[in-house]
Amino acid sequence: MDGAPQTLELQERREAPFHAATGSANPNKNAAPDAEKAGSGRSGRSPDFQAEGVTLYLADCLDVLPLEADAVVSDPPYGMDWDPKTTRFSGGNNPGQRSAGRNDRSKVLNDDRAFDPSPWLEYPAVVLFGCNHYGQRLPVGTTLVWLKRLDGGFGSFLSDAELAWMKGGVGVYAKRDLSMNGETATRMHPTQKPVALMAWCMDRAKVKAGATVLDPYMGSGSTGIACIRTGRRFIGIERDEKHFANAVQRIRAELAQGSLFRAGGGGAEQAGDDEGESRNRAGSPSRDYPERKSG
Repeated sequence: MDGAPQTLELQERREAPFHAATGSANPNKNAAPDAEKAGSGRSGRSPDFQAEGVTLYLADCLDVLPLEADAVVSDPPYGMDWDPKTTRFSGGNNPGQRSAGRNDRSKVLNDDRAFDPSPWLEYPAVVLFGCNHYGQRLPVGTTLVWLKRLDGGFGSFLSDAELAWMKGGVGVYAKRDLSMNGETATRMHPTQKPVALMAWCMDRAKVKAGATVLDPYMGSGSTGIACIRTGRRFIGIERDEKHFANAVQRIRAELAQGSLFRAGGGGAEQAGDDEGESRNRAGSPSRDYPERKSG
């Protein structure tokens, strides 16, 4: 998937004019507005799940392009060939944690090859994690820093932070979020990101409420949950069937309780509440997602 030749449709999308109203390219001038908002493209690929502003594809992202979106916010496979079997670690300063972890996760698809960000750079707003692995393929932009531990823990184990490239600007901005530290053995995806972190990235990129956000490497759906909690529309693409099923499970649960938040006056502030996200991880992956295809 990464580094694959660009399709003719993708090249046409890049050369297409931008909507004056939204700032996004319109490769299908004859498409109905509702279809564009729902995440339909010219590939002829039907969504595998649709509900309340969420459109999901179980597919290779380059096979679904082009798609209309106001922003791309994603944590792609960036070529570090990460080994998700965490029982190999020694436990560091805590011998009781030696060999703790999981050995049942498969590697991230295409993480063993160089990542090509070029298909996503023409979107109006872009945030891509792992930019330190492919910075030579990116133009100058803003750097976002996710601090994963407290200052006292710097240099103690693996990376202290992760970097993301944001289109435009030249600054460096950081957010500390420790919410994943206690979920090493329970998280659904080996490189899962906090929901509040993804919401912060969208805010830094000035993605407005009601805008459509595309995550072409969706994983277990954290970006989608962040969109639901902050009033943005979401298009997610994932080619791993297990991760796709987990994303559908989490997003369905979020939509169910999100309606309660909206009824109670909840808004963007709910993006930082991961209590429901943790509860959703307790169940087994859902496999009946195709039957839920409502607009």
